[in-house]
Amino acid sequence: MGGRALCWLLCLLQAARAGGAELSFELPDSARQCFHEPLQRGLRFTLDFQVITGGHYDVDCYVEDPNGKTLYKEAKKQYDSFSHRAEVAGVYTFCFSNEFSTFSHKTVYFDFQVGDEPPILPDMNHRVTAMTQMESACVTIHEALNAVIDSQTHYRLREAQDRIRAEELNNHVSYWSVGETVLLLVVSISQVMLLKSFFTETRATTGSVST
Repeated sequence: MGGRALCWLLCLLQAARAGGAELSFELPDSARQCFHEPLQRGLRFTLDFQVITGGHYDVDCYVEDPNGKTLYKEAKKQYDSFSHRAEVAGVYTFCFSNEFSTFSHKTVYFDFQVGDEPPILPDMNHRVTAMTQMESACVTIHEALNAVIDSQTHYRLREAQDRIRAEELNNHVSYWSVGETVLLLVVSISQVMLLKSFFTETRATTGSVST
């Protein structure tokens, strides 16, 4: 029994998720960055993206099929998800555009997954009998692990975004504090010089009257 459980757990841990790639990249102001992926007909793909830093945390995004047909197009989105099953074989293109911004530099994260996830159990899609308790537990754990992976990715992005915002706020506060300190020194020196000039003029006036 223990050997069978260990075998199922090993199969579970070795089960791969759908193929694809995830990437974070820099998107300069007034720029556009495109990525290309060859797909076979019938393959399902999913694109998730999120702007991590820059400006109002928004970007334009669109997806085109090999014939140049626009499958997805959104403007100034902070994050979004798009799924589609390829109707024609060829190279699919998805682009991120920051052309509407003239000074905001962006950092964009995207996760591009291709294909359906393979079953973790042999002949799982063609079975006519019900799954055993062990098999059901393996499937449940596998789905829970996938949910954990997605949640960890989401929380990492949120943590990175919040950390960068905190660093920017800290820089702004530091610059404002330095400015206030300099202004306070200038005002203090000006007041001292002004008071000193008052006493200097009084002494000069008193000397001339005595003479």
